[in-house]
Amino acid sequence: MDDFLRLSASTGRFTYGAPRAFSFGDDGRLLWFLRSTGPTDAFDSLWVLDTASGAETLLADPRALSPEPGALPAAERRLRERIRLVAAGIGSYALSGDGRSAVFPLYGRLYRVSCEGDAAGKGRPEEVPAAGPALDPRLNTDGSRTAYVTGDALHTSPGGRISPDDGARWGLAEFAAAEELDRDRGHWWSPDGQTLLAARVDESALQRRHFADPAHPELPAEDFAYPEAGGPNAGVQLWVLGPDGARVRLDWDAAAYPYVSDAGWESETEILLTVQDRLQQTVLLLTADPATGRTRELSRTVHPHWVDPLPGTPARLPDGRMLTGADTPGGAARALALDGKLLTGEGLQVRRVAGVHQDRLLIEAGQRDPSEQQVLLLDPGTGELTPVADGPGVHGAQASAGTLLLTTADADGVRRTVRTADGREFAPADLSAPLPYRVAPVLERVTEHGLPTALVLPRGHVPGRRLPVLMDSYGGPGYQDVCAEPRRWQQRQWWADRGFAVVTVDNRGTPYVSPAFTHAMYRGFSEVTLDDQVAALHALALRHPDLDLGRVGVRGWSYGGYLSAMAVLRRPDVFHAAAAGAAPTDFRQYDTAYTERYLGLPRDHPDVYERDSLLPDAPNLARPLLLITGLADDNVHPSHTLRLCRALTDAGRPHQLLALPGVTHMTPNGTREKITALELEFFRRELA
Repeated sequence: MDDFLRLSASTGRFTYGAPRAFSFGDDGRLLWFLRSTGPTDAFDSLWVLDTASGAETLLADPRALSPEPGALPAAERRLRERIRLVAAGIGSYALSGDGRSAVFPLYGRLYRVSCEGDAAGKGRPEEVPAAGPALDPRLNTDGSRTAYVTGDALHTSPGGRISPDDGARWGLAEFAAAEELDRDRGHWWSPDGQTLLAARVDESALQRRHFADPAHPELPAEDFAYPEAGGPNAGVQLWVLGPDGARVRLDWDAAAYPYVSDAGWESETEILLTVQDRLQQTVLLLTADPATGRTRELSRTVHPHWVDPLPGTPARLPDGRMLTGADTPGGAARALALDGKLLTGEGLQVRRVAGVHQDRLLIEAGQRDPSEQQVLLLDPGTGELTPVADGPGVHGAQASAGTLLLTTADADGVRRTVRTADGREFAPADLSAPLPYRVAPVLERVTEHGLPTALVLPRGHVPGRRLPVLMDSYGGPGYQDVCAEPRRWQQRQWWADRGFAVVTVDNRGTPYVSPAFTHAMYRGFSEVTLDDQVAALHALALRHPDLDLGRVGVRGWSYGGYLSAMAVLRRPDVFHAAAAGAAPTDFRQYDTAYTERYLGLPRDHPDVYERDSLLPDAPNLARPLLLITGLADDNVHPSHTLRLCRALTDAGRPHQLLALPGVTHMTPNGTREKITALELEFFRRELA
């Protein structure tokens, strides 16, 4: 590897040493976070910042607690995959209800640390007794009890096992919830710290997927339950588990609304939960009585395609009104509605409700180019907007008791500021490596659809010098590529400096342009994705004649891998070589919650699934194709790539396969950079 790739690998893609996983505690007095000791240290420690003084205190160092760490328990390893966690050491933590104590797992053991007093004290971590390798610990309100999961059972310490031995998994989110519905937890303490709300997950109807490590044939294969499109989902129930052994099941129409996307206690006498139908066209906010299990509908959000998630909604405001996501007429803007009446309008793309600050809603939204994001205060009574952070770049916010944490990402890097109610400001120390490049992509909107695009040229490029083109896009729903966040442009600048014009396109189906733009993928991925990528490339070439359309490569990972393989299979007249990593080649073998949201049920729309499958295209391959898969990928199982490889072999079409033993979907620990070095050799050879 060259210097940049080595630096990217050793710094965790420039994230090691940066503070992350912020949580306010003790009514905004404490700001908890994780951070390693420097730019090449992968092991995150637990820190706290006292907002009264700005002082930072190290509370837990994983190397002091576990000098010789063992292997992660399989359940924790899979949970880390679901939440895309690559850092070592303390990967996550949970606060007590009062925000003065934290608990965290470390290689199957549990630790608790407190931060008491008027200033951030030097707490000493204490091990929490556990019945076995434990994960996902949660503290009750005063930090006196810890709930955790071991062996698919829910336990408390002190206490013991509280879930029945009935063959189900208790206390954890199922695959669909954690991977696709943004719910990565499965148990919640009541405000009095005595009772638990717990998920019961029955996976007995699901098929098993297996992973065997060909580098270690002496080891048995791992397996796990996987909800395949069109097949059964896990059966999910919510139960209230009382301290006296009492058990109450929450009662809603789980057959009609099988997905639980959120849950939690509002008070001792009320639980709120959000449920969705299988196609995610209807989302209900329900109130539940923990004593009887009876539920009642508070709000209903409906969309003829699918309800696009809007974090922070649905929610009930303190005055009782219901806050939901909504689309403006014609699908021009993602909006907020109060009791069904639009609160925001066109010109504002709401992305997240971050909380309440100064008696107003704190929201993240786009007011200008989709690549940028602003933070604003929204008066729920009048709809008046007040800017909080609206300069160039991507701004985010968290709030607690009048204190704000603001994050700004732009071409100059990422900065974080704590702003207290009385006007003081602190910046949590950032020990990450400086970004090697200051990248200012050429951002343009092209075609009649206004597709966001970015062009990165070699530094010092001389106009008139023709360049091979490297298309580097994701293209799938739920992820925005063309964004002002600076870290995602570092490797693209590296590619450009290797002699490529790097083009990135957010085709229709991707978020943050408009609801109508996003919903263009309804009942079909392939056509809209490929048509928009081709149209954008041609439009950019008209504006930038140095783009050599006789030499166009395309690369991508996950959905981007699907796009890359599809590009050379279906449009060899445009694309001349492709590197396709972790590509879902046939969505009939992908998971329920993601796939059915966009494509519907396979039995109802077999033509859609056949049209979006790449396997029938195998005989058409006429361009160089490099297929890449991690053999431990539990998101896009390696069988996707291997099925396409077999179809190409059966059709007599030459291709290359890079199969990586032990590598997961996230390609951590420098694997992605090693793959990139091989891709560079591939494209230099094939586009010479």
